[in-house]
Order: sequence, then C-alpha cells, then structure tokens
Amino acid sequence: MKKKNSNKSSINNKWCYLFFKRIFDIICSLVGIIVLIPLTIIIKICYVLTGDFHSIFYTQKRIGKDGKLFTFYKYRTMVLNADDIIDKWLKENPKIRDEYLKNRKLKNDPRITKIGHILRVASLDEFPQFINVLKGDMSLIGNRPYMLKEKTDMGKYYNDIVKTKPGITGLWQVSGRNGTTFKKRLILEQKYSKTCSFKLDMKILFLTFVTVIRRDGAL
Repeated sequence: MKKKNSNKSSINNKWCYLFFKRIFDIICSLVGIIVLIPLTIIIKICYVLTGDFHSIFYTQKRIGKDGKLFTFYKYRTMVLNADDIIDKWLKENPKIRDEYLKNRKLKNDPRITKIGHILRVASLDEFPQFINVLKGDMSLIGNRPYMLKEKTDMGKYYNDIVKTKPGITGLWQVSGRNGTTFKKRLILEQKYSKTCSFKLDMKILFLTFVTVIRRDGAL
C-alpha cells in the first residue's frame, strides 16, 4: 500500500512540475518574442550593412521529446551552405575532423560571420528559439536540441535524453559548454533527464545568467 501511495505521489509531483514548467515557459517565451522583434530588425540592418542580404534566420530539423522531429529556429551566424562546407572540410582535413568528432563543434570555426561572432559571444543567436518554446517544441531549460545526424552517435544516452524537451539553456551549457567533449555532454544531459526538478531548473537558470555575463564558453 505504501509503495502504491509513493508511486501516486511521485506521478502527482511530476505532473505539477511539468504543468508549472509549461506555464513558466509560456510567460518567458512571450517576453522573449517581444524582445525578438526589435532585435531582428537591428540584426537585419547589420547584415545588410556588411553586404549580406540573405535571411538572418537559420532553420533545421532537430530531435525533440520522444524523438519527434521539429523545426528549430535560430539567428544565422554562419555563411550560407555551412552544413555542406563542414562536410567537405571533414573529408579534406583530418585535424578538423578529429576536433569535430570529439566535440561536435569547432572552437575557431571560420564559417562564422562577423555579425554571427558577436551574436554568439552575446548569446543572442538563441533568441528565435523562444518561438519553439511558445509552440511547445522546446522548453526554456532542457537538453540540447540534437541534429538528426547525431542520433547514432548519442548511442545508449539517446533514450534518456529524449525523455525531456530540448531547452534554450541546460546543464551542459552551464557546465563548460565548449570545454566539454561530446561524450561528457551526453552524460550531463542524461543526468538532467533523470534528475530534472524545480530546484535544478532554477539553479541552471541562475548559472545561465552568470555564464552569459562572464561570456564563458559563448562559442
């Protein structure tokens, strides 16, 4: 009987957590979208002044909760056809390939535009994701929205990681970000999926502000 009541209490606590987290997400995303409007105009003007007249938004299919794919929004920080360029570089440059396979990122990525570099340092490139949060594809706090081509590389961590919605910020982002390997990131995000709570979310949110102010691992 005790075990049954304990399970029921655990389910109720999880439901309350998810309910209030969603309310918090909606409030934050609405505020974020209000800021997004003038920010988009400013960024567009900056790109035009540098001679770049292409779209300032970048969209891509990403893996969401329970493995469901969704359209991910972000400000474009790289040159056009960046995905094709990286594929070519990985084939032609063993050193770059080794770094990318280890971290799934390049510390000094030459594909990043001048405006994109500023956006990344200031962590402004993530703002369009508030649209994803409002739609319910993402949460303010969660795991990284992984690319479809990374699914195989996620291995045994995949099933745990996709139990939660991807987030704009998360445990990995406040735990070194670019200073961590891909495997370390997976371990951190598996840990979040298994232990997520109001307390952990608030801790991550606080550390996110600290990280942004210090500009730790911005790229």
